[in-house]
Amino acid sequence: MWYAIYLKSGKEDSVSSHLKNAGIEVINAKLKIKKFKNNKLTEVIEPLFPCYIFANFDKDKYSHMITFTRGVRYIVGKSNPLVVSEDIIQAIKENMNENNFVIIKPRKFSKGEKVIIKEGPLKNFYGIFEKELKGPERVMILLETLNYKVEIDGSYLEIA
Repeated sequence: MWYAIYLKSGKEDSVSSHLKNAGIEVINAKLKIKKFKNNKLTEVIEPLFPCYIFANFDKDKYSHMITFTRGVRYIVGKSNPLVVSEDIIQAIKENMNENNFVIIKPRKFSKGEKVIIKEGPLKNFYGIFEKELKGPERVMILLETLNYKVEIDGSYLEIA
């Protein structure tokens, strides 16, 4: 059965490694995302579920060992661990590549759709989607406030 394990912040990798070494199947899904740091766009790796991992184990045999593993706060459900649905586990696995990165497919916008910029120097500006451009994740939008066309990373947009 699959269970969720709640961890101390930043301990996803070390706890996953320890449990894998004990022969327990673990899902420690990660995201590669772009963020602005020091006014520079950089790619960062973050846990998909911060402070949580999923593990497939016999609760009678391994609960005690897992509970006392360094970095573990508790198994979700504590004395009566809650089983995570196989459908949820399968959905996570289907979207992961061989390096445990979850692949998020970019949202496709329609011409004329109203969008808001959620990251970067134009954060919280509204615009109208114009078109996709050549190059990774590049789109063109018409900024409403300035009546100006701008090229931007499509991952910064969401429906307004």
